[in-house]
Amino acid sequence: MDDGALVLFSGGQDSATCLAWALNRFGRVETLGFDYGQRHRVELDCRAEFRAGLKPEWQARLGPDHTLALDALGAVSDTALTRETEISMGESGLPNTFVPGRNIVFLTFAAALAYRRGLRHIVGGMCETDYSGYPDCRDDTIKALQVALNLGIDPGEKKRFVLHTPLMWLDKAQTWKLAEDLGGPALVADIAEKTHTCYLGERGTRHEWGHGCGTCPACALRARGWMAYRSGC
Repeated sequence: MDDGALVLFSGGQDSATCLAWALNRFGRVETLGFDYGQRHRVELDCRAEFRAGLKPEWQARLGPDHTLALDALGAVSDTALTRETEISMGESGLPNTFVPGRNIVFLTFAAALAYRRGLRHIVGGMCETDYSGYPDCRDDTIKALQVALNLGIDPGEKKRFVLHTPLMWLDKAQTWKLAEDLGGPALVADIAEKTHTCYLGERGTRHEWGHGCGTCPACALRARGWMAYRSGC
């Protein structure tokens, strides 16, 4: 159990980088994606191709990919990620792409699956550096949830869950650089070509940094990070 990890793998840039990070550290790695009615569900469809292109030594450590349907989360989330509406700032000061409780729900279900699969380590792409102010991306939230999960599921003192967030203090340029450090130019190229970040789910246009509409907040952030990475940060 100490050598196994479950990676929250949406099919986007951040989670793909986290998958490479985990494969570089753990002997057995499984992946988990969530279908909650997101507009950019195409990201889930990108996972298989990305996983299939990983280098052989990582393939040897790669276990099954799981998908959990969380329709209820989409049903209670009146957001621009789950509704055909314009992306904008809300009265709360948060963008209307914020899905309340999403990461809390994701990590709770991930822990339940990890418990069943005998995996101790759970890896997520939450980040407090380049984010939109989402409360459930904060380091304090993740640390508090780790405590709650271990109290509530209690897999045993020597087998407690550990929540890893390798991107927590990195900006997008540093995330691209981390991918290069982990897997060289080939991994960077695969992330650019095979992953999906665009909130609108547009897969047609291929920009230098990857596919997407090019104008939504997710595309803009990914593009700025790419340009900073290419210019040496």
